[in-house]
Amino acid sequence: MTIHGKASACLDVRRWLAGSMLLVIGLAVLPGFAAGAAPASPAGRCPLTPGDGGDPFYKPNTPVRPHVGTGFVLTGIVRSGIDCSPLRGARVEFWLRGPNGQYDDVHRGTVITDGDGRYRFESSFPGGGDGLQPHIHLRVAVPGFRTLTTVYLPRGGSAAGTFDLVLEPEL
Repeated sequence: MTIHGKASACLDVRRWLAGSMLLVIGLAVLPGFAAGAAPASPAGRCPLTPGDGGDPFYKPNTPVRPHVGTGFVLTGIVRSGIDCSPLRGARVEFWLRGPNGQYDDVHRGTVITDGDGRYRFESSFPGGGDGLQPHIHLRVAVPGFRTLTTVYLPRGGSAAGTFDLVLEPEL
């Protein structure tokens, strides 16, 4: 292969890598995309929901209340990463920016999953700010599993979304 041929092949590989990265990045920012939303797996093992490492606006002891406004409903099921079974009694905390783009105590709430691992939380559509897409933070805790902190990105203008969460068992 000539030097020109090697350079051309290298350029092709770079283009392929760049295209692949753009695809991955594009999937990560699609409206309504929530990393790790996972349906039950027929093999009995669910892919874990990746965490985002936390958020500086998180405050512990979020009040238990299923709604902090109206206009947007987020629902889902919390499952075990061991066998995909629903996790009853999981504490799911939510915090989001209000319509004015600011975090405040009014836009924080907690729900507890029912016997089927389901949760339902209602809020106003999350405000944006600082150049960030509107989003809802979630922190999920249940005994025997690692606490998960993640984020849901609603579709612009939508009134509802679904975000299933799969937790990693503690070792």
